[in-house]
Amino acid sequence: MKRIPILFFLLLTMIMQAQNRPAKTTLFDAGWRFQRGGAQGAEKPEFDDARWQPVDLPHDWSIEDLPGTASPFSPEAVSQVSGGFTTGGTGWYRKTFILPPSQKGQRIQLQFDGVYMNAEVWLNGQSLGTHPYGYTSFWYDVTDKVQFGADNVLAVQVRNEGANSRWYSGSGIYRHVWLTVQAPVHVGQWGTYLTTPDITAAAAQVKAQTQVANDSKQAAQITLVTRLRNPAGQEVARTEAKQTIAAGTTATVAQTLTVKSPERWSVDKPTLYTALTEIYQGQQVTDQVETPFGIRSISFDAQNGFRLNGQTVKLKGGCIHHDNGPLGAKAYDRAEERKMELLKASGYNAIRCSHNPPSPALLAACDRLGMLVIDEAFDMWRYGKNPYDYHLYFDQWWQQDVASMVRRDRNHPSIILWSLGNEIPERGSPEGVKTARQLADHIRSLDATRPITAGVNGLAPDKDPYFAVLDVAGYNYAAAGDHHKQAIYADDHARLPQRLMYGSESYPLEAFGSWMDVVDHPYVLGDFVWTAVDYIGEASIGWLGYWQSQGFYPWNLAFCGDIDICGWKRPQSYYRDALWKENQVSLFVKPPTPSFPLNPNKEEWSKWEWHDVLADWTWPGQENQPLTVEVYSSCEQVELLLNGKSLGVKPTTRATRFTATWSVPYQPGELKAIGRTGDKVVSTATLQSAAQPVRLTLTPDRPTIQANGQDLSYIAVELVDSKGVRHPKAENALKFELSGPGTIIGVGNANPRSLESYQRPQRNAWQGRALVIIKSGEQAGKITLRASAEGLPAAEVTVVAE
Repeated sequence: MKRIPILFFLLLTMIMQAQNRPAKTTLFDAGWRFQRGGAQGAEKPEFDDARWQPVDLPHDWSIEDLPGTASPFSPEAVSQVSGGFTTGGTGWYRKTFILPPSQKGQRIQLQFDGVYMNAEVWLNGQSLGTHPYGYTSFWYDVTDKVQFGADNVLAVQVRNEGANSRWYSGSGIYRHVWLTVQAPVHVGQWGTYLTTPDITAAAAQVKAQTQVANDSKQAAQITLVTRLRNPAGQEVARTEAKQTIAAGTTATVAQTLTVKSPERWSVDKPTLYTALTEIYQGQQVTDQVETPFGIRSISFDAQNGFRLNGQTVKLKGGCIHHDNGPLGAKAYDRAEERKMELLKASGYNAIRCSHNPPSPALLAACDRLGMLVIDEAFDMWRYGKNPYDYHLYFDQWWQQDVASMVRRDRNHPSIILWSLGNEIPERGSPEGVKTARQLADHIRSLDATRPITAGVNGLAPDKDPYFAVLDVAGYNYAAAGDHHKQAIYADDHARLPQRLMYGSESYPLEAFGSWMDVVDHPYVLGDFVWTAVDYIGEASIGWLGYWQSQGFYPWNLAFCGDIDICGWKRPQSYYRDALWKENQVSLFVKPPTPSFPLNPNKEEWSKWEWHDVLADWTWPGQENQPLTVEVYSSCEQVELLLNGKSLGVKPTTRATRFTATWSVPYQPGELKAIGRTGDKVVSTATLQSAAQPVRLTLTPDRPTIQANGQDLSYIAVELVDSKGVRHPKAENALKFELSGPGTIIGVGNANPRSLESYQRPQRNAWQGRALVIIKSGEQAGKITLRASAEGLPAAEVTVVAE
């Protein structure tokens, strides 16, 4: 009889420990099942999903081949040019999982980082709710709906129906899902808020506001401990506060800490600290949350522009959409990080998240790499741009979606501006001004540390009332391009000398004028080109332009990005190098016939293209015919040589728009540009004629990746001649095989008219190359990619998953 109390005591202790265990958040991406199309009754636990497709998240069905085909593209797709002729529709996801009995008494929460769009979620047949917007994160407390020690069935219906986006949105659960198990007394969702209001070289003041939720049935006496750790993991500040929180309520605890000799977060040295928030009940830690943050100051004024830590920084910016090229909308952490690494390497220090909040992974990468961010809420408010877009949901959902963006993202030091939206249809009306004020006030109530902006088109004094609501004015297409004597910036500055402006969108073709406006005027903070990275959808705005029609098929990429969808620099990116960096030289050739058929009806204002030039000196059949050669350079002058013979020296200065042009009779061999500043050679660029390809080369961006089921390696496959020169016209059919603990999850070649599958282990080369993206599994080991092409020896490369 004496044993019963002991067993009872042990059981009670286990339950108490479970209730008091710090929160555990786990990635919930593995082991889902997916059905494209309708599935009546699929929300019910007993529904049979055995025939559904097994998938891991993130997932995007619009990038997958259409059923019965070898392509994701169709000329009849509802999305048409806007979505790159990809198909949305309805899809279903289900996941079965078990929670151990030891977690009974805990709070259980599910978080979705992003679902496009109109998500409806059920757990064990009970509706959790709906979430229309495809770009904000949302979560549910499911404590009263889960079963412990038994199967739980999570079902998600996603409806991407009708024309609802001006770009490729993707379809499905395209960002991470998370499961959090936490004590009844815990830090609220996105409940940690850190600011650095006062910074000197000697000390930085860090304010921590922490929302503590008491979801238990009795009052909780807690001690809230906040510790700050430097990048090396050493504790540099600590404080604690005691508070009693009534049952079923949430309290905000304010604390102030001091960090001595702080290392400041900047573009060049993105130093990150970590705040560790702990809730104690008695001696027991019941919750623990880690929050990375940066110590940095920002300010904006018309005399000094944008200042980071007291230093003026000109924003070398680009707009980006959210897709990841061959992966579609799938927001793998590594895909988001690589995108930022490529932009940083090309001189960018800022991005505009157009026109929606990005993934948490992208912002985390910006924090780590030192990339400044404009975080943008919407592409429309009450008045739609498509019949089925967010305007249908704005009135009911805007407050919740704005709060999701700001509360989720406000600890990121990379974010310097909140944007209310882009090219809002009602921006010129009193109604639009009123809505803008409501949005701005709501944002400021959640975070008052950053100014508010918006991207505005149709620039004229009638937008003044709208701009008056904003702290910083985003000007779309305002620069002094080839067709304007003077940008609108100078006129508006004369009219309103305290207005802060920046180019929230600019044409690639007007890169020179756009950047010179930034250089010349302190009140012009920077320029954001449309776009920094190419994307699916808005098909061919960078070639055929406007107005668009179904006849643009098979075009499916915008073809306007500095960086293409595979991550390779396009000619306009090299021109931007000459604008932004010292000692740059690059070399391009205008093809004797246009690269693609032209649009004879293209509108004059539609200028998202770049000059039709190629890094190509392989032109058989053009011997002795004159070819136009363009050199982009930030050196004082450039000399051009063909096979060692000088073709003359030309200046490449601001007066020549950092460009020199030659007409060169074609001869195979070596075309070389030598950049000089003074008498010193500071840079060279070379184009080499290629012979027929004799082999394949495979080059991974990272030879070692993590064996976590999520990490990626991007492998460039090139067709080269006997001297290792890539053949810029090779379009050989390539086949791929993978062995080891990994999978091929994407292939691409950046050809804007290719209708090939992004999923199958094959791809035609374009301009002599293709890309294979491999994903690690959960097992460590060697992953070997083998590439083959008819008539050439196969080639292999190995990536190690650790």
